[in-house]
Amino acid sequence: MKRFLFVFIMILLASLSVNAQNKKFTYLQFDISASLAGNNERYESEDYPDQKNKDWFVPDGLGSKIGYGIHYKKWITLGIHSGIDWKWEDKFVAVPVYLNFGLSPKVGENTIITAQAGYGKGFALGRGNLNGEYRKFRIGIGSDDFIIFIETAQYDIILNNQKSINSINLGISVVNFDL
Repeated sequence: MKRFLFVFIMILLASLSVNAQNKKFTYLQFDISASLAGNNERYESEDYPDQKNKDWFVPDGLGSKIGYGIHYKKWITLGIHSGIDWKWEDKFVAVPVYLNFGLSPKVGENTIITAQAGYGKGFALGRGNLNGEYRKFRIGIGSDDFIIFIETAQYDIILNNQKSINSINLGISVVNFDL
């Protein structure tokens, strides 16, 4: 049974390889984002007594990810992604490795709305052997190759008496379907 399954998978991969010469069904995605956090010092200012801090959110980190996968008519994507996330307040740097599934239906002639979900493993850097599950959900709007998005990400890593490290990110994504 194992040999049959192995031979079947090899024949399937070979046929996909032959068809890949005629059709392009892979994509490459690059993201860069800034993490936001609620402003704990809103309406307080010790440094400047006459000025009040009125910002609801403040920057709390940076992140960048890259992914490679397959797509169906630029509408459905499935890929493996990785990158690096840096959270300033928590002094946390992590590398997620995750499977990413996306839907990107067209809502106009050149406009798409995208929804992506990712699930995988996150590895903290410089913290010994800290690792845990990684989850993310993203919604965005843009064109086939450029997307502005907001996402939420969660690392199930216990750090500083927190059960998990969460973030809300704003960013841009560049997708290349011409590979």
